[in-house]
Amino acid sequence: MLNNVILIGRTVEDLKVVTTESGLKTCRMVLACQRPFKNQETQEYDTDFIPVILWQAVAEMTSQYVKRGSTVAVKARLATRTIDIENIKVRTVEVIGERVIFINLKYEEDQGEN
Repeated sequence: MLNNVILIGRTVEDLKVVTTESGLKTCRMVLACQRPFKNQETQEYDTDFIPVILWQAVAEMTSQYVKRGSTVAVKARLATRTIDIENIKVRTVEVIGERVIFINLKYEEDQGEN
């Protein structure tokens, strides 16, 4: 079976690593991915904002280098899980990033001025 997702987009916020109760490091990255075709009504390209979850070393390394506006490629997989919202079971699909390739990194303005 095959479960692969490839995304290329710009990050919409700086990344922040958090540690779960079980001691695993994770961070959430939202990618802005422009669609390859124009919207029929507006004649503009729509953008999808796709949340990606990163774990452990991938989360730490990516958060060190990737800032808001950086362009990255993500090799990921889809994962499903069931959550309970007010006694209603809801199935969700998550994008789990397994590898991040840095394409165009944005740096803070004050970096490298000294």
